[in-house]
Amino acid sequence: MHQKQKFYTAEELNITETKSGNDEDKDGIDDYTDICLGAREYIETKPVYKSKYYEGGYPNDKYGVCTDVIWHALSAAGYDLKSLVDTDIANNKDAYGIETPDPNIDFRRVNNLKIFFDRNAESLNTSLDNPQDWQAGDIVVFTKHIAICSDKRNSNGIPFIIHHSNIVEGATEADEMGKYTIVGHYRWNKELNDAKSSLRAYQTLNCPAFQ
Repeated sequence: MHQKQKFYTAEELNITETKSGNDEDKDGIDDYTDICLGAREYIETKPVYKSKYYEGGYPNDKYGVCTDVIWHALSAAGYDLKSLVDTDIANNKDAYGIETPDPNIDFRRVNNLKIFFDRNAESLNTSLDNPQDWQAGDIVVFTKHIAICSDKRNSNGIPFIIHHSNIVEGATEADEMGKYTIVGHYRWNKELNDAKSSLRAYQTLNCPAFQ
């Protein structure tokens, strides 16, 4: 159980907040904020950490793992991450190193999500030197773990992370960015995502080796 941690807002630390120019689900809230709020809403359901296989892919009980925070967060912004991942894997099995896709679990594997975000999201630097580079709703991949950046920050300006790490600590929003080794940092920038997909489709059409 985590003790309550003191946090600061970006405004309090004179950090400019980055908002998405897109509102995919048309709820009046930009995508990045929706993603942050969706992650927080999910952990408030207090899922119990347990890795299980589900027919249909989605957990239908009280259990969950770190990757469930991610698809819940994207869903809150209007994106079907499972469908997006399944489609990308089906069309690019070599990129994922997958011979036989399994839609029941592929979208809940950290390695697959890292590859998906490498291919389809805005890839950002992994240094914590400049807190401005880290914004609420960003996706951060660690070694064998994944989380969403919170709009809460520590005194150095580094965002708390919203994640589900293990059965002891549970699903939390905490000042734990420095607890893990960062291997990927992404922002779900729809305009850039669409541009990357269009470019890849063009390259594949004109030169299959680019796939």
